Amino acid sequence: MKKTIFLLILMLTGAITFAQKPPTVFGKWENVNDEGKVNSIIEVYEDKGQVFGKITRIMKEEDRDRKCTECPGDLKNEPLEGLVFMRGLEKNDDGYEDGEVIDPKSGKEYKCKIWLDEDNPDKLHVRGYVAFFYKTKTWNRKK
Repeated sequence: MKKTIFLLILMLTGAITFAQKPPTVFGKWENVNDEGKVNSIIEVYEDKGQVFGKITRIMKEEDRDRKCTECPGDLKNEPLEGLVFMRGLEKNDDGYEDGEVIDPKSGKEYKCKIWLDEDNPDKLHVRGYVAFFYKTKTWNRKK
C-alpha cells in the first residue's frame, strides 16, 4: 500500500513538472543601466502574431512626465510611459527578430531581435543593430 501511494505521488509530481510552461519572452522586464540600477519596466507582449515592447514604468519620478521629443512620426511628443518603442518582431528559432526598436533619447530607429539567455531564462537579450554594428542590452525578468 505504501509503495502504491509513493508511486502515485511520484507520477503526479512528474505530471505537474511536465505540464509547466516553458520560459517565454513575454511579461515584464527590468531595463537596467550600466551601473545595474533599474531605469524602467518594459512589458513584452504579443499582438496578432507580432511581438511588441512598451515602457510601463519609469523609475525616476521626475522623468515620468517626459515625452519622446526626438521620436519619429506618430510617436513624436508621446509620453515615454506607455510608449511602444519595440515592434514588429516575429518568431524565429531561438527568439524573435525582424522588428524595430526606437531609442527614445535620440529618436533613432534600429533593427531589433530578442532572445532568452540559454543559461538563465530570467534574462532577456535585446539587440538593436544597423548592418554589422549592434548593441545588446540584457534585461532581467521582473519578479
